[in-house]
Amino acid sequence: MKVVFVMFLAMLVSVSSQAVVQKPNIGNFLQCLRDRSDPKNPITKAIFTPQNSTFTSSYVSYTKNKRYSNPNDTNLIAIVEAKHESHVQTTVVCAKSNRVQIRIRSGGHDYEGLSYTSSLPFAVLDMNNLRSITIDVSGKKAWVQAGATLGELYTKISEASKTLAFPAGVCPTLGAGGHISGGGYGNLMRKYGISVDHVVDAQLVDVNGKILNRASMGEDLFWAIRGGGGASFGVILSWTINLVAVPETITVFNVNKTLGQGATDVLYKWQLVSSKLPRELFLRAMPQITKGANKTIAVKFIAQFLGSSKKLMEIINKNLPELGLKGEDCYEMSWLNTTTFWADYPVGTSTSVLLKRPSTPPGAFFKSKSDYVKKPIPKEGIEKMWKTMLKFNNHVFMQWNPYGGVMDKIPANATAFPHRKGNLFKIQYFALWIDANATKANLALMKELYDVAEPYVSSNPREAFLNYRDIDVGSNPSGMTNVVEGKIYGSKYFVGNLNRLMNVKAKYDPDNFFRHEQSIPPLRAM
Repeated sequence: MKVVFVMFLAMLVSVSSQAVVQKPNIGNFLQCLRDRSDPKNPITKAIFTPQNSTFTSSYVSYTKNKRYSNPNDTNLIAIVEAKHESHVQTTVVCAKSNRVQIRIRSGGHDYEGLSYTSSLPFAVLDMNNLRSITIDVSGKKAWVQAGATLGELYTKISEASKTLAFPAGVCPTLGAGGHISGGGYGNLMRKYGISVDHVVDAQLVDVNGKILNRASMGEDLFWAIRGGGGASFGVILSWTINLVAVPETITVFNVNKTLGQGATDVLYKWQLVSSKLPRELFLRAMPQITKGANKTIAVKFIAQFLGSSKKLMEIINKNLPELGLKGEDCYEMSWLNTTTFWADYPVGTSTSVLLKRPSTPPGAFFKSKSDYVKKPIPKEGIEKMWKTMLKFNNHVFMQWNPYGGVMDKIPANATAFPHRKGNLFKIQYFALWIDANATKANLALMKELYDVAEPYVSSNPREAFLNYRDIDVGSNPSGMTNVVEGKIYGSKYFVGNLNRLMNVKAKYDPDNFFRHEQSIPPLRAM
């Protein structure tokens, strides 16, 4: 009986790693920051509190979603805009010793604001000033700090070489720290895989404030931060990445098909061929509502091909003639110019736009969700999606991103990112609105669209993409980490890699200092 009781107690410990939230000592935390300030690199100039006139502007400058743009609603006690590695170390040590939560923000693209909100008193550790980039052309490598944006990285690579690139996202304002640690996919994924497949080293500040690299952190932690989200394990300072070869000429196109032009039929055929096309070709399908009086659905087919327009025309006309691709639809350009094309700038736009940083508060509210699709969605399923999309009174779209190519070759456990072979494509659902009063209706419609898709997507678990953060797939309250709840959202984000991630978490952060509403819980021994 005694053995059973002991086992029961162990189970209780495993269920909740934080049964009681200890009260933070805010005054001591702020004093600790000042006391530990290095005169050579003073942290005092990097600290912003509500008493600073620039506190609000500092908060909203890297807040992408207007749903989370008011610092007065977040229990935020301070922002530390780290300008030196020592600032990160000091923030971690002082926060841990005074029981203050920290949230780590690089680019600010966290869809649910988990990197800059909490229902408990907390501090934001903002990495946007740590943005150095070094390119090694002969070694085909780059070193990039967490606060550098993809636009800055792409520009630096292109300045050094016209035939090197890095497989990552299409949004130029994404911060390297969070984007890469969550997986980092983009339009080179079918040829080269995703960002984490090319990370060869990293610098991380651990729970004790120490700076670790791959050799000192060990292969298990290095494995975990490549796709498991760095914020569950420490603070990513920088990445060392391998660059990949691209031709000097790359071809892109953007072809639009409305329902009246047979968009449903073309999209159905796209499902059958997009993952089987040559791996040099990435062909996204993007259904959205058209603007104007006669509201309908239009599907944009957006392509990137590592080669000439002539060869691309041959491939499309053979595999997807229903698209009706014409020579004038295709544009040949450099890899750097393709990054502005994919960021939805007009062809010919100066690549200087890739270096723009946020200068104004967020202008819109939005909600995103994700799915993985393993079998073609029947036309009746697609038409059900259209019916729900047409209920929206604002901008709504889906992005269907094809798999196949090298993504079928990389084992699911090679990195912490698990979504590999067996997927035809990934869906992102996205709704955007301007009026705060429309929030409730849009969130309800997004749920309806997600429910309509359920019979046609992955199941047991219904997989989700970590970088398309979605609080609806499960979450814990701020400051609490229930392992049972953690397994709900964790199984969707990490599938078969979850247990290994929880073991790594228990080894390197057993007291669960680095946590947020969807962080990885430490697996307790039973």
